[in-house]
Amino acid sequence: MTYFRFNMAASMACQAAVRGLRAASTKQLLGSRNQLARVSPRRWLNLQEYQSKKLMQDSGVTVQRFFVADTASEALEAAKRLKAKEIVLKAQILAGGRGKGVFDSGLKGGVHLTKDPAVVGELAGKMLGFSLTTKQTPKEGVKVKTVMVAEALDISRETYFAILMDRSFNGPVMVGSPQGGVDIEEVAAATPELIFKEVIDIFEGVRDDQALRMAANLGFKGPLERQAANQIKRLYDLFLKVDATQVEVNPLGETPEGQVVCFDAKINFDDNAEFRQKAVFAMDDTAESDPLETEAARHDLKYIGLDGNIACFVNGAGLAMATCDIIDLHGGKPANFLDLGGGVKENQVYAAFKLLTADPKEPMFRRQSVSCLRAGCPSPLPPTSMMPPRRLLPPLPRIECIYAYTPLLQYTQTNRPVARITVT
Repeated sequence: MTYFRFNMAASMACQAAVRGLRAASTKQLLGSRNQLARVSPRRWLNLQEYQSKKLMQDSGVTVQRFFVADTASEALEAAKRLKAKEIVLKAQILAGGRGKGVFDSGLKGGVHLTKDPAVVGELAGKMLGFSLTTKQTPKEGVKVKTVMVAEALDISRETYFAILMDRSFNGPVMVGSPQGGVDIEEVAAATPELIFKEVIDIFEGVRDDQALRMAANLGFKGPLERQAANQIKRLYDLFLKVDATQVEVNPLGETPEGQVVCFDAKINFDDNAEFRQKAVFAMDDTAESDPLETEAARHDLKYIGLDGNIACFVNGAGLAMATCDIIDLHGGKPANFLDLGGGVKENQVYAAFKLLTADPKEPMFRRQSVSCLRAGCPSPLPPTSMMPPRRLLPPLPRIECIYAYTPLLQYTQTNRPVARITVT
């Protein structure tokens, strides 16, 4: 049956971590085993499973037939319209682990198989409007507002296929393995000879011989080889069409009836292409995201909430990571990752301070000293213009708690001094 993992974490931190780990493992597949990808502090686009499936369907990629329902009666009608031998009903939330989740209605599992359309209506009634709790959701769970009713298909063989951007090749690369349905990292570590790659020429696209060679390497034979090659080319068309940075299908499977189907997929989008992918980004579902992270993204700030008690307010991702590292080195724990970026404006600085003061777990000043680093600027600068009063947890020993190192408020018409705030 189908199970899509499109940006599956409910919080930005989890999404960024998953993305970083996947990028690192992909580099292992391509030979850069000693390099580790940096985690980018960006709230990635969130799409529900049915939305991502629709994108694939619109590009001619073979997926299971499905309908979406917001009520139990709609789910029942959808199950009847499918006229399938077996039906899968799936709760639509962004968190993973739905199959083993529990609803506050008492229903166990967010994914159910049945051959009776009437049962679909009953199950949907116990899903819609109720909260589903999984290992990736908050303790109170996430309310289910939509379910997907899809045709269930048997899988006779599973393979792995992905298209991703790789800097070492200055463009897109196809990666595939006949061993699918499991973590590709395990396959790469245990049997690296089963990992195949094809570099794509951005001017030619995926050539027929490349697609057929990859299909053969994935183990498709006879008519299925040509069918798989066609699916590969259509996935590349989707990759270009939506400005993706990665399209990963695991498994790309074959059915006993002789179909090649994308059963499980994940798409990462290039956020820099939002201006020309308005229809895709309009589908972004922020209902399950951390409100602070969503608000930060609205002001084009990069924010990740963490579990520590020392707030970081930094200009530049590299300096922000170094700040987090030095805090950890001296026994502290950063409470957040907040990077304002190089082109920060005054309204963004103001919004960033509001974000930090809105977080109930963030530390506060007990005593602050502010010094201007611009040559010729009087020092100290007025603390009241820098930040509102806040609570402060006792500072950790052996460290000055660096709270901010960033261009701050504009003190004159023409100058924007760089200031450093230190909590002691």
